Amino acid sequence: MAQRKVTTIPATINKFTASPINSTKKRRVAAYARVSTDQEEQLSSYEAQVDYYTNYIKSRDDWEFVSVYTDEGISATNTKKREGFKNMIADAKAGKIDLIVTKSVSRFARNTVDSLTTVRELKDKGIEIYFEKENIWTLDSKGELLITIMSSLAQEESRSISENVTWGQRKRMADGKVSVPFSRFMGYDRGDDGNLVVNEEQAKIVRKIYGYFLQGRSPHQIAKNLTDQGIPTPGGKKIWRSKVVQSILTNEKYKGDALLQKVYTTDFLTKKRKKNEGEVPQYYVEGNHEAIIEPAIFDQVQILMKGRTPGRNRSSCVNLFSSKIKCGDCGSWYGSKVWHSNDKYRKIVWQCNHKFDGKEKCTTPHLDEDTIKGIFIKALNILCKERDVIIAGFEDIKETAFSTEALESKIEVLNDELNMSAEMIQKCIDENARIAQDQTEYEERYNALVQRFETTQAKLNEAQTEITEKRAQKQMMKNFIDNLRSQPKQVEFFDEGAWYALCDYITVYGKDKIRVMFKDGTEISV
Repeated sequence: MAQRKVTTIPATINKFTASPINSTKKRRVAAYARVSTDQEEQLSSYEAQVDYYTNYIKSRDDWEFVSVYTDEGISATNTKKREGFKNMIADAKAGKIDLIVTKSVSRFARNTVDSLTTVRELKDKGIEIYFEKENIWTLDSKGELLITIMSSLAQEESRSISENVTWGQRKRMADGKVSVPFSRFMGYDRGDDGNLVVNEEQAKIVRKIYGYFLQGRSPHQIAKNLTDQGIPTPGGKKIWRSKVVQSILTNEKYKGDALLQKVYTTDFLTKKRKKNEGEVPQYYVEGNHEAIIEPAIFDQVQILMKGRTPGRNRSSCVNLFSSKIKCGDCGSWYGSKVWHSNDKYRKIVWQCNHKFDGKEKCTTPHLDEDTIKGIFIKALNILCKERDVIIAGFEDIKETAFSTEALESKIEVLNDELNMSAEMIQKCIDENARIAQDQTEYEERYNALVQRFETTQAKLNEAQTEITEKRAQKQMMKNFIDNLRSQPKQVEFFDEGAWYALCDYITVYGKDKIRVMFKDGTEISV
């Protein structure tokens, strides 16, 4: 058999770039530079990187300078917010870049998945990345292995840094040190000691918001009012949103306290944050700083806010008479209806919201706004005749009826018991991890301790709620008495302020049977 002859035909095309091997075409080169913080010294480093890569690329005769893509002042644990990075990858995929030069794997991405995904996507299109520090060329056979190792190390470094930062933040919280985003937090500035100091001009706006709400206005109405007045939001925007108003109305910092760790970071890579529902400890600091809103008024607002939760008969503040007129048949609130909306007989009336819902229709009549105002004026004049007796009665009982001393002592005992129960649960778990035990007995003991903890927690919550309600009721009564004192002997005209401050609600049973319930518990038939 004749001897075989094998002739090698050399490759003429680069398998990555698809260009001839002997091509003298210059490679189009871009650089990527990033700094991880917005500190001044880091920004100077950032500017130095841009200058360095511009000169470095232009100094090579076989390279053609495209651009230096940059990101500054952000974390690199993912690529979601890195606009410079994303623009560079898009240009590379569009065929504008052949080679990307960057300082190191950690500068490119600290997330192994992001790093390898990007490298592979670009590699498939014949685009190479050169990491200077590690001397890695991604089209090299060893490139991907080295990148995997280096990216994993960089990711673990990020994890370690994140854990150290988290530990530091939680230690500060445990020590009762309060911090807020002052540039977007209305009412307070950062003091010399880092704590909250009242900004009196902004505090006026906060007090105005609480005042509007206590008058009966909804967060939506308050937001519209503040926008119309040209008052900027905490973030400096022109248009207020109801959620911003709700946030101000429910933030305990305005009464001088601070609840720390309301949210926490669940993943150091994605930076995803979650509302803390018991997964990590919280810390409540009482009397941390000067209050803008008196605690009793703040508590009163929280009770009113709870009444606005969704439901068939939820409290509403959309209109002056919303959640103020009750149907005597079914107990539902009256709502406004427009009659003859498109002609000269147009009229707004109030009737039961569920008048026609069930098989048995409500027989309660509708009322127009003038009638409602007249009913309130008549009832208020009757109340004013008993003014001296009502005021004297409040003065006699206010110290005892609204006292919270016993409840506060009870809370101290319950807190001690709760902490002891938590320690016993942890001790039980630790012992089971170290010592072999009968698991049935362990489960029984563990469940009993958890039950004890949950029972104590429920009692503590109940006592705290009772204190809040007592303080709020005392403040409501104080507001009621102050407003009652200011009323004339004979009321002639409807006053919106008196309506909000004095009237709890009106119950309509029929045309000739209407009762007005005042906020002190006095009910008057009109």
